[in-house]
Amino acid sequence: MSKEVNEEGQTQTEEKQMKDYAEPPAVALMEMGELKRWSFYRAMIAEFVATLLFLYVTIATVIGHKKQTGGTCDGVGLLGIAWSFGGMIFILVYCTAGISGGHINPAVTLGLLVARKVSLVRAVGYMVSQCMGGVCGVALVKALMKNYYNGHGGGANAVAAGYSKGNALGAEIIGTFVLVYTVFSATDPKRSARDSHVPVLAPLPIGFAVFMVHLATIPITGTGINPARSFAAALVYNSTKVWDDQWIFWVGPFLGAIVAATYHQYILRAGAAKALGSFYANHTK
Repeated sequence: MSKEVNEEGQTQTEEKQMKDYAEPPAVALMEMGELKRWSFYRAMIAEFVATLLFLYVTIATVIGHKKQTGGTCDGVGLLGIAWSFGGMIFILVYCTAGISGGHINPAVTLGLLVARKVSLVRAVGYMVSQCMGGVCGVALVKALMKNYYNGHGGGANAVAAGYSKGNALGAEIIGTFVLVYTVFSATDPKRSARDSHVPVLAPLPIGFAVFMVHLATIPITGTGINPARSFAAALVYNSTKVWDDQWIFWVGPFLGAIVAATYHQYILRAGAAKALGSFYANHTK
């Protein structure tokens, strides 16, 4: 009987004995039983409220900045806007991670679906909740800051002057790749077992990734990397230009999320090599 050997020359048995962590099994793609559990609906509510709060604070920050730049001061500046988005993600992921996983972004949810860490049922439920929560959050900003909201673009994403749609799409793909790659790395069970402080600090690198991506892409697209954020702002502001560019803020983040999930799971974590090794082991016995 042949033994399966990993890249470092260890057998499966030796590798298992050396592990101090448990690799969670892949989630069933169609887990219809989730529809009968209160935990599923509680998680959807958490995603709804978290995305509502995220959009309310961040869009209000964008509108407030644009209002002040037309007056006597420069507002919070692009750095402040980036901190607003990154800081809110840090806070909300910390608050909701134990309930829903703290996705707050359909692209993150898609990446976790590709990696089989959530079911299709849960992924669809989360995406709907995130989009609805985002719309309510932006609508709340419009209700409280109506005149300034309408006069300063509603915080909606669009391709900036001087950039092509291709430039914008590339920026969204790369930006979302950075975010989703960070999510996978920060929540990796192997890293959590090796460094006991990681589960507590996981929201920090995720929020910091959002902050850094905003610094790079605000001048290009206003930074989407979150289809719920872009859709909510577009729906409430309702501008032809914004709707014309809307596809970029879905296609870009989704492609970036898929590439990041595939890279982490099947290259860095050697998912493809393990699957191939298992195939050969089963056919050489």
